[in-house]
Amino acid sequence: MFKEFREFAMRGNVVDMAVGIIIGAAFGKIVTSFVNDVLMPPIGLLLGKVDFANLFIDLSGTGFATIEEAKKAGAATINYGLFLNTVLDFVIVAFAVFLLIRQINRLRREPEPAPVPPATRECPYCLSTIPLNAVRCGHCTSELKGT
Repeated sequence: MFKEFREFAMRGNVVDMAVGIIIGAAFGKIVTSFVNDVLMPPIGLLLGKVDFANLFIDLSGTGFATIEEAKKAGAATINYGLFLNTVLDFVIVAFAVFLLIRQINRLRREPEPAPVPPATRECPYCLSTIPLNAVRCGHCTSELKGT
């Protein structure tokens, strides 16, 4: 049983998938940092110095100034600012994956084959289909000299 498991685990697809998951997790951390530390501060500044990470609705009605204060007090909150950051993370990751898959598909695409020259043509007299090299039409028996 151990031998079967080892063979399964060492298959190319499983190892490739594991590498992809590890790189994807690291990429997710980079995107999260980009959104929280680089992208959202200027957007918050443009929208009137809003810190998206600190946007929440206090369900207890106490009126906490920050999410940290509400968490310390054990108050229930809806953290929609953090949710917006997470949605933006997802959109950026999804767009990056889309671009990656698009490039992979472009590289995998095989060139279109050259068009095959026609093997037949029309008789100029009866408009029947005849072989390309015919010198006489098989339908109307007209001579096709110079055609």
